[in-house]
Amino acid sequence: MTIDHRERPATDLSAPNTSTSGDTTAMDRCSIEVTLDVIGDRWSLLVLRNVFRGRHRFSEIQADLGIAKNLLSDRLSKLVTHDVLERVPYQDRPVRHDYRLTAKGADLSPALIALMGWGDRWYATQGAPTVLVHQSCGEPLEQAVRCPACDEIVSPGKIRSRPGPGNSSIRPSSDRQEIDSDRQEIDEDVDD
Repeated sequence: MTIDHRERPATDLSAPNTSTSGDTTAMDRCSIEVTLDVIGDRWSLLVLRNVFRGRHRFSEIQADLGIAKNLLSDRLSKLVTHDVLERVPYQDRPVRHDYRLTAKGADLSPALIALMGWGDRWYATQGAPTVLVHQSCGEPLEQAVRCPACDEIVSPGKIRSRPGPGNSSIRPSSDRQEIDSDRQEIDEDVDD
C-alpha cells in the first residue's frame, strides 16, 4: 500500500488542541488523534464497513448492525459533517438518502483493511470470517507498507518518524541558525 499525502487539504476539526505555541489548530495534533475524533468509535467504523460493502441506505445499515436509530443517525450525521460520507437522494416523496463514500471516505479503505487483518490475526481463532480478494483474479489481498523510493516492504521495526511540514514546531532555517548560535554561546559559557 502506498500512502500519498500530497494535495490533500487540511481539515479543521471542531475539537482543537492547544500547541506549545498557544495556537489551537488541528495541524498541531497527531494525525491519528484527529482521525480518531472523526471515526474512532465502534459504531462509526462499523457504519463505514457497511458502506464499503455496498449498504448505502439507513434502513440497510440499521438492520445489519442492529444499532439504535438515534445512534446511527448521529454517526451518519458526523461522517457527513466531516465529508467522509455524502447524502445522495434516491427518493422524492418522502425524501430519502443513500450514504455514499466521498474521496476522503474512500481513503479510509487501507485503515479498515489493516484493522480487519489485525483482528483476523489475533482474534479469529477459526480463521478469517471474511477474506478480501482481488475482483479481477479472485486472489486474497495482502497489505504492506512499501517505501516509494526503493520499493521495499518496510516492517514496523524499520519505520521511523520525523516532524512533517504540518508540525508547528518546525522553524525556518534562520530561526534554527539563531538557536544554534545561542547554544554555542551557552556551551562557551559552560566551558569558562
